[in-house]
Amino acid sequence: MNGQETAETLALQAVSWLIGQSELIPRFFEATGATVDDLAGLVRDPVFLGAVLDFLLTEDALVMAFCDASGLAYDRPMQARAQLPGGPGPHWT
Repeated sequence: MNGQETAETLALQAVSWLIGQSELIPRFFEATGATVDDLAGLVRDPVFLGAVLDFLLTEDALVMAFCDASGLAYDRPMQARAQLPGGPGPHWT
């Protein structure tokens, strides 16, 4: 797997995790503009997968909860985000 494929796999894990979080999924749909019906098509889109990680990265608590549940290091979502369209974030130097 290349870097983008690995990042897409991690983002798909995040989608699965988010779907199981009843208190978060409405916020996720609101933030992304997606609906339950849209998910089947959107999960094939690297841009959408980047948006999934963007949502996750909005709060440290979300990153920690996802990583704890998935057995991942806390820096993995940010590393994956950098491999998808729209990443990495801006450099302020």
